[in-house]
Amino acid sequence: MKDDPRATLLRLRSSIDNIDASLVYLLAERFKCTKQVGELKAEFGMPASDPAREEQQVARLRALAEEADLDPAFAEKWFNFVVAEVIRHHTEAADGR
Repeated sequence: MKDDPRATLLRLRSSIDNIDASLVYLLAERFKCTKQVGELKAEFGMPASDPAREEQQVARLRALAEEADLDPAFAEKWFNFVVAEVIRHHTEAADGR
């Protein structure tokens, strides 16, 4: 007898919910680290953005995405979205000094 599709759907959705929760907590941890980077940059007059670092990260994340069978273009879009927010935080930190 086949599994009940509704039970399968509930099981899959539960897994998705757990993954989403993990992603939120991981992003929160990431932003805690980038906040410290922003404060350090502000203290020492470093620019909010580091294009060379960002370029390296894009290449690294695209390669990781390929290994993980995730669309590399999606991984890059996600990274660019996160970096834009990080730079905004760094700029605010510098303006607050």
